Amino acid sequence: MRSRILSVAGVMALAPLATLLVPTANANAHGWVTGPASRQEQCAKGIVSCGAVKYEPQSVEGPKGLNNCSANKYPELDDDSLGWVPQKVSGRTTFTWKNTANHRTLNWEYFIGNTRIAVIDGRNEQPPMEVTHTVDLSNYSGRQKLRAVWNIGDTAAAFYSCVDLEIGGGGGSTTTPKPTTTKPTTTTPPAPTTKPPATTTPPATTTHHHPTTTAPAATSWRQGATYAIGDKVTYQGVTYSCRQAHTVHDPNWTPPNTPALWSRL
Repeated sequence: MRSRILSVAGVMALAPLATLLVPTANANAHGWVTGPASRQEQCAKGIVSCGAVKYEPQSVEGPKGLNNCSANKYPELDDDSLGWVPQKVSGRTTFTWKNTANHRTLNWEYFIGNTRIAVIDGRNEQPPMEVTHTVDLSNYSGRQKLRAVWNIGDTAAAFYSCVDLEIGGGGGSTTTPKPTTTKPTTTTPPAPTTKPPATTTPPATTTHHHPTTTAPAATSWRQGATYAIGDKVTYQGVTYSCRQAHTVHDPNWTPPNTPALWSRL
């Protein structure tokens, strides 16, 4: 009986020590914008060569209130000359955060320049591991750098993620109606008969010849080349079509490694 009392007492004496040995939950929150592809995402996928952040895109953490992309930790993210690929968007755009630790959240903020264009309340709750926000970009156009900020709820920390955007850019859809509007105007002057058909026929054939001449012109992909949207290349026996105009600065930017730049046909 006495030995049992001693064993119980021993367990109770060891209880505080056992509590100290139990590992505490990781309080660090980590996350970055994966879509449209942020600068961290382009680093992680090897689209742009940008140092150590390639291996930890989720760790661009600094104090709240910074107005840069690097959180004062990864200077490459502040360098606008590194060849970041702008993401084509228009109107209302959905941004996706990937979280590796879903810490309690104060809010998410979105800035273009020093103007805050959106804020989403986090209600000091833990978000899911993937978070999406739809942001209205209709007041902006052309090349813009958007800064997304994840403000943590119970610390002074925030996470930063910059996204290079090309807002608008609906050029293809605006050129399509123009041939249809020229056809009614060509039907108006049938009096000279020969001249209007002669002038209307070349535009129709030239617009049809452009796609057919570019389509077969698939050349072998090579480093240092400059590609425009719609250009076709072959790489390891597979044909790809260019999605984003760019110059190949890095030998790792092969079509299979850069789905943001090339689509497989």
